[in-house]
Amino acid sequence: MLALRSLLRKTPTIQACASFASAPQQDHGRFYELRTYDVKPAKMNECMKLLADRIHLRTAHSDMVGFWTVEMGGLNKVFHIWTYDSFAHRKRVRSALPQDRNWQDTMSTLLPMLDKMNVEIAYLVPWSQLGKTDEEGVYELVSFQMKTGGPALWGEAFKAAITSHARTGYTKLMGVFHTEYGLLNKVHVLWWHKDPDSRAAGRHFAHEDARVVSAVRESARFLVSQENMLLFPATFSPLK
Repeated sequence: MLALRSLLRKTPTIQACASFASAPQQDHGRFYELRTYDVKPAKMNECMKLLADRIHLRTAHSDMVGFWTVEMGGLNKVFHIWTYDSFAHRKRVRSALPQDRNWQDTMSTLLPMLDKMNVEIAYLVPWSQLGKTDEEGVYELVSFQMKTGGPALWGEAFKAAITSHARTGYTKLMGVFHTEYGLLNKVHVLWWHKDPDSRAAGRHFAHEDARVVSAVRESARFLVSQENMLLFPATFSPLK
């Protein structure tokens, strides 16, 4: 017994090194700001014309991923995504914007056209990259409210459901964003389609695929709600 006690005293303390994460972690630097604006119905055309003329004043400060108008799933809305390298980067940009007189003049004209503004901060999930396409098309934003518990609870099932759709080839996955600030346990999935008819035909085909049906059924166990919006890219959107 004395020998055992002596050995234990000499044995280095073993540090716990197992990760509690159930999947590779997100890049904690770069993140995305998802903005949704409700535009007054009578001001939609005026709003888009103003932005087409002056959005270059805003993109001079930070990078825009894309800018869309909502065609279905909501009316008189615009949706846009911006990217930042860090929160310090965003702070610098947000501090510089009030000093830009030309952009402030634009905002003074734009703000009376809006009814509501919503901002979310999100990361790309570890298994998703930001997609690119040279083809013009339409986009679909599918927003999933998942059960409380985070990706440790529903991450693998959700990944299987999304990737099973992507593998069918009727659509292109442009990005999967997990909200960090805003309503938590929310995931936004951005898809590209050639046009609305190809999207409808593709989904009909996919939902007859046993692998898709099985993956979606498993993921649905963790789903609280889902919202779909069909998006048309603005003329000045980097993602066409």
